[in-house]
Amino acid sequence: MSIDAYRWVMTAPQQPMVRQGFLARPGAGEVVVSVAGCGVCHTDLGYYYDGVKTNQPLPLALGHEVSGHVVAAGAGAESWMGKAVIVPAVLPCGECDLCRRGLGTICRAQKMPGNDIEGGFASHIVVPSRGLCPVDENALGRAGLALWQVSVVADALTTPYQAVRRAGVTPGSLAVVIGAGGVGGYCVQVANAFGAKVVAVDVDDAKLEAIARHGAAHTINSRGMDAKALKAAVGAFAKQNGLRPTEWFIFECSGTTPGQQSAWSLLVHGATLCVVGFTMDRVELRLSNLMAFDARALGNWGCPPEQYPGALELVQSGKVQVAPFVEEHPLARINEVFAAVHRHEIRARAVLRP
Repeated sequence: MSIDAYRWVMTAPQQPMVRQGFLARPGAGEVVVSVAGCGVCHTDLGYYYDGVKTNQPLPLALGHEVSGHVVAAGAGAESWMGKAVIVPAVLPCGECDLCRRGLGTICRAQKMPGNDIEGGFASHIVVPSRGLCPVDENALGRAGLALWQVSVVADALTTPYQAVRRAGVTPGSLAVVIGAGGVGGYCVQVANAFGAKVVAVDVDDAKLEAIARHGAAHTINSRGMDAKALKAAVGAFAKQNGLRPTEWFIFECSGTTPGQQSAWSLLVHGATLCVVGFTMDRVELRLSNLMAFDARALGNWGCPPEQYPGALELVQSGKVQVAPFVEEHPLARINEVFAAVHRHEIRARAVLRP
């Protein structure tokens, strides 16, 4: 079965994306998803504005935060027909040695929409059926949400969800999140849902005010603060609230040089540093601090598809709020929306809808 479809294609960095028609046809083990919404991520901006190279050569449709309905299925994927789904931002092959050992996030045959394969800024997207996350639209409705809104679960939520899980955040621990908007805002909410007391750090008062209503026990505007003052402020909060001065969980979500430097400066004995945000910039640091503090540092590339239902459940149960942090825009205005997000004129996560 083939479906007349279209996608908005990036032809070169900073050049207007153009609409192109195509026939959406699933192969064996694949499905065609009619896109309900696709979120605009910092990674998309990196490809478009900063020249970060995609694995598949241009022209290519970007977009990896996708939700929608399966409208066609290839051989072996028929059971997905008609279902509402979230498409994981990283789809492991499921068959290699790494996948068999539970290391799907580093699968060398993984497929990322908008990077390895055509992405979700389109009317339809063709993806492997392995790893899709089913969505119960009745449960979603009871939570007051629409399918397009949970497109951001595909990355903005599941990436910090995986970081919090891997770090081992436990009730009564202290979590510090650098960067309180976007991915960082969801990281605050997830760490709070896991029982941590969360300190949110940012240079934007509006972001801090918003997240203070959704999981942050304390907020710090670090603008003008040096590393020593920031660490002292976090330490004072820990002491006032009976939290340990050791074993902090530090999540760098800003994807900026100052943010990464701040996160590194917060290392304490037994700390866990999780790098969630991405930047092309280089940061100078003293690596021996990991040894001296008996600390650890973790990178975080996406989230295994099998963990998506747990992240989605946090949304459906109300422990993580999505609606206040997303806003819809017509897909046809993709070039305008990208420019507005790049200029920081759109503060919520922009979700493009066909």
